[in-house]
Amino acid sequence: MAAHDQLIVAAVLVAAGDGVRLGADVPKAFVEVAGRTLLEHAVARFATHPAVRDVVVAAPAATLDRAGSLAPGATVVAGGADRQSSVSCGLAAVAEDVDLVLVHDVARAFVPPDVLTRVVDALSDGADAVVPTVPVSDTIRSVDAETGDLGGLVDRAQLTAMQTPQGFRKDVLVRAHAAGAGVRATDDAALVEALGVRVRAVAGDERAFKVTHPLDLALAEVVARG
Repeated sequence: MAAHDQLIVAAVLVAAGDGVRLGADVPKAFVEVAGRTLLEHAVARFATHPAVRDVVVAAPAATLDRAGSLAPGATVVAGGADRQSSVSCGLAAVAEDVDLVLVHDVARAFVPPDVLTRVVDALSDGADAVVPTVPVSDTIRSVDAETGDLGGLVDRAQLTAMQTPQGFRKDVLVRAHAAGAGVRATDDAALVEALGVRVRAVAGDERAFKVTHPLDLALAEVVARG
């Protein structure tokens, strides 16, 4: 393991999803799995990790009191209108002495601690930006969006699926968000790449799946109960 005890790590957890695709009547972060909200499951992964000192939660503005009660010890701030602005709000609340920032989607509430460790270790080894990824297992083909006609096969050996937490040197992430203000990016790695910064991949984990649809909740119940 890399020696990262001199580097101060903060995690920004984005909890602004509306839960519509889940069919929930509460924001996604407050949906319960195995008796605890997704927010509680996610915060616990970071608050108990030995490399992480600070946790910042960016939650919907109307839910700050509720989020604060579920994430004791975390700094809770109001998120923005979309994920990118929510990360920016969370980043603004990160302490000045922090060296590394992990950005994580609360919807990936069951990310194993080993994934956090791999991201932090890669940053400690000199990477400016790190993303956990998993191999693509499905057969992939292109498709004509207008006609629906299938195109050629895509070599899945050259593809990888992105997960979170994405990790960054704080100064790099701050510059990326400043430069990308007003530009819609798919994630923070894309903002950083726009600066010309290389992003390193490390192994993710299937348990860091994103809870998006009702079927994902059934899987989450299994994972949460071990």
